[in-house]
Amino acid sequence: MKPCVIFCAAGFDGLLFPIPEDALVIAADGGLRHTQALGLHPDVILGDFDSLGYVPADSRVYPVEKDDTDTMLAVKLALERGCDFFMFYGSLDGPRLDHTVANFQTLAYLASHGARGVLIGREYIVTVLSGETIAFPETASGILSLFCLGAGAEVTIGGLQYPLSRGTLTPDFPLGVSNHFVRKPARITVHEGLVLALWDRCNGLGVRHADL
Repeated sequence: MKPCVIFCAAGFDGLLFPIPEDALVIAADGGLRHTQALGLHPDVILGDFDSLGYVPADSRVYPVEKDDTDTMLAVKLALERGCDFFMFYGSLDGPRLDHTVANFQTLAYLASHGARGVLIGREYIVTVLSGETIAFPETASGILSLFCLGAGAEVTIGGLQYPLSRGTLTPDFPLGVSNHFVRKPARITVHEGLVLALWDRCNGLGVRHADL
């Protein structure tokens, strides 16, 4: 997989792990502050720069009035460059709830384009699962919640407090909220549909593979 790391403008407390050497690093608008704090030099700086407040040198500048968020601009550029695994920092813990929800939709956009993405926040990690399994070791702790995106999703949950065997999640009832790790190896498989999954950051990214 070819990784891309995108820094957005919301809150940021540090990297989950070192950035892969082959990763494309993009600072989207105010996300440049985070790369500067880390001493990183992004491969690309882009946005309308309404959050940053000034236009950096050697940046790609876009108008404020546009269809894409700055994060989506970064995603589209990285997809064009062949990236298929995306890590987003500064994407969950900001004052703009609308941008957080937009980032959830961005994860769904990636899934629909054959790529995977994770939002890495201060407390939580969020991803979208589709036609795949994600697994966690027995050392995982805290909660894991699942939310259906779209008409419906067929899901199997094993090794958590509330198991499910090819059950259906719907977008109008939060059946998958607040499940718990119980010191067993845990697996979540999304057979059909799209599911937004979130869990405590301390559990890392989990291990994912296609649902065969």
